[in-house]
Amino acid sequence: MAGIAAGTCIAPDLFAGRRNRPRVAVILTELRFRSHAYNIMENFIAPFLFRGRLVDPSVDLVSMYVDQHPDGDMSKVVSEKFQIPIYDSIAETISRDNSLTCDAILLIGEHGTYPLNQRGQVMYPRHQFLKECVDVFAKCSNSVPVFNDKHLSYQWYKASQMYQWSKQLQFPMMAGSSVPLAQQITPLNLKPGAPIAESVSVHGGGIESYDFHALEVLQSIVESRQGAETGVATVQLLERRVARGKLRDQVNTMKLLVEAMKAESNADFQPRSWPGREIPTSLPPVPVTPNEILANLNHAIFVGYKDGTTATVASIGDDANRWNFACDVMGNPETHSTAYYNGPWGNRCLFKALSHSIQQFFISGRPVYPVERTLLVNAIIEASLISKERGGLPTEAPFLDVQYDAPRWHKLRENGKSWEIITSSTEQPVEFSPGDSRFL
Repeated sequence: MAGIAAGTCIAPDLFAGRRNRPRVAVILTELRFRSHAYNIMENFIAPFLFRGRLVDPSVDLVSMYVDQHPDGDMSKVVSEKFQIPIYDSIAETISRDNSLTCDAILLIGEHGTYPLNQRGQVMYPRHQFLKECVDVFAKCSNSVPVFNDKHLSYQWYKASQMYQWSKQLQFPMMAGSSVPLAQQITPLNLKPGAPIAESVSVHGGGIESYDFHALEVLQSIVESRQGAETGVATVQLLERRVARGKLRDQVNTMKLLVEAMKAESNADFQPRSWPGREIPTSLPPVPVTPNEILANLNHAIFVGYKDGTTATVASIGDDANRWNFACDVMGNPETHSTAYYNGPWGNRCLFKALSHSIQQFFISGRPVYPVERTLLVNAIIEASLISKERGGLPTEAPFLDVQYDAPRWHKLRENGKSWEIITSSTEQPVEFSPGDSRFL
């Protein structure tokens, strides 16, 4: 892993004068219907459903910085209705007179109109957002916990620098995807330290943007394998024809892909409800045979870990709700597989469990799962794009050497009880009106 550069060290007492309800500053790209900011913030203002029970956020949103105001912008209405002032700069949002005015920072750098780089990645300003926070931390000689939604950054060196800042200034940090927190239709029930030999993680989207989520699903499971996370040795991204040719020769990988797709087929998911679009009466059939899977394969990322564990992330078909996993455990003939259900309102539902995890982090000051997971996923994404640029050659790089231990966090995953209350027939609010008590 990239070394931690020497620098100013701030050692804050995270619990000195800590309030019963931490004050949270939100720094976001845009706030509109079903943007990530909308989906997260609605669970930070009023009690929401998690595991079938109403839970209080137990934190208070006290300030906002909003980078863009598109058509459908809700930020001014939300600010006035819930008395959350909007500031013109990040520094004003989190501090005053060289003192921090918040106990935690929520960075939501997803959505908005930003340029693309040469790789086709959206250059979201997550690195810049955190850089401005870090500058304030240095001036105030203090820091607070930070959650960063999704990727750390679209470039490895920026992601690495964000991680280094958290170590240098000693502020706790979490990041990553909401998908690992979704309900597993068939719980995997893998024991900590299970000797996982090979895994597959399946999604139905594009390179990088959906690979990220599928890699987070993968890491959220394999990071607890025997020996903990040892880091990655090689990464290879192959597209369509070449990926299909390689997988035809990998009998065990194909077996795992079949089991992962069967988990989705057996789940018999219903079409998700979404205001403003026509809901299909049925879903297309799930490809479950080897030939069907290969015919629908878009691309695949092949990951070789330093301890010999192997994994494949496969894009199959075109389905934004597809998140499946399967793995083999050494000494066990049974294949473990599951499909993740993101909820009756699609990915909006994912953010209830994620919001709960973020709140637990802000209240305790301790990450509930490691930011190193997202750091390693960032590294794998970088290596996969390098492989793509090199025509599919495997990539080896020192930055893939990210090692860490993961705590037990399975109780933070949605168990499906919430979707017995909110169902596909439940009318989804389109205005910003926090609170799930109305559905009880």
